[in-house]
Amino acid sequence: MSWFRLGLQAVLGLAAAGGLAYMLLALWSAATFPCHRLARKRLSGKRQPPVSLLKPLRGAETGLETCLGSFFQLKYPRYELLFAVRTHDDPAVEVVRRLRARFPGVRAQLLVTGEPPYANAKVFSLEALAKAAAYDLLVVTDSDTKVAPDYLDSIALAFAEREVGVVTHPYRGVAGGDLWSRLEALGMTTEFMAGVVVAERLEGMKFALGPSMAVRRSCLTSIGGFAAMKDYLADDFVLGAWAARAGWKVLLLPQVVEHLATAQGFLTSFRHRLRWNRSSRFSRPAGYIGQGFTYGLVWTLLFTAVAPWPLNLATLIAGCVLRGSLALVLAWRLNDPAVKHHLWLIPLQDVLSWVSWIGGFLGKTIEWRGERYVLCDGGRFEPLSRPAVMGEMRAAK
Repeated sequence: MSWFRLGLQAVLGLAAAGGLAYMLLALWSAATFPCHRLARKRLSGKRQPPVSLLKPLRGAETGLETCLGSFFQLKYPRYELLFAVRTHDDPAVEVVRRLRARFPGVRAQLLVTGEPPYANAKVFSLEALAKAAAYDLLVVTDSDTKVAPDYLDSIALAFAEREVGVVTHPYRGVAGGDLWSRLEALGMTTEFMAGVVVAERLEGMKFALGPSMAVRRSCLTSIGGFAAMKDYLADDFVLGAWAARAGWKVLLLPQVVEHLATAQGFLTSFRHRLRWNRSSRFSRPAGYIGQGFTYGLVWTLLFTAVAPWPLNLATLIAGCVLRGSLALVLAWRLNDPAVKHHLWLIPLQDVLSWVSWIGGFLGKTIEWRGERYVLCDGGRFEPLSRPAVMGEMRAAK
């Protein structure tokens, strides 16, 4: 046997062993999720604090009206909805108008912010929304997030503890109409959320998740406000990380929200994966290298191709059993019935995810909502396709 083959077996064997160990840890973490358990009670109506929900919008993607509509139907005594768009002719404006007409009893406001003067347009919208918000508890959700009517109850209960500065929610992926959307949703529930529960179990929450997060205004002020995040792509990660570093508690709540996988077609879906991976690489370089061990099934498949009999068969069986068990346990904990019907797609989803992880090392440009950006050290980014804005940014510096 050649030295090359022996070396390849050793490298892939170590990667497969690390992947199997990670899946065991993830399986245990998922089975015991959530580590932070709120008591099964609700605050009385008089004690429930008022809440401002901030919704940056751009465009009217598939499912937008359904997602936004869920926030108009919250069973909570005092809350307001604030939406932000860049221009009056944004297609999302008409969706918001229809919903306001359907639910006239809900306090809702629409802001037109104009074009952002810096890289992160979402943060620019959040900065404007926070200034307009009437209350001190600020809830931020993505436009493709759908919630249950009791969504705000656990948030209010968590913030009854004064040390809590940020809370965030786990989510399950909800597929659109094609295969690539289905694969992305499957990855959200069974791969990404595995990493989240492992992180919470090992070191507690030191980040937030963009689909749903809430922050106390005093916490936000202590870390510089939304404006301090203007040059960061992963503003959700930054919000949680900065709050934890400042001494605030960051909690992952038990309640699950839905996150729509709206990308249609292979290229759109893969660009989305690549953008997330490159953002992670620049935001947490060491953690991104360690992320490689989360692809346990892929490493066992690769090791199976070069390992001797019967070690290859034993490794393959172990990888498939652990990956399937992890997917099913997460589906149970996150109440995602679609996973069991699409379990046979997990190898394809994991291979695509692994390829996009490799792709994360191979470049520093991304595409986000039709515009191109370049990533910089520390998780910052700058626009490539808007030279005028770049000139303004450099002048401001």
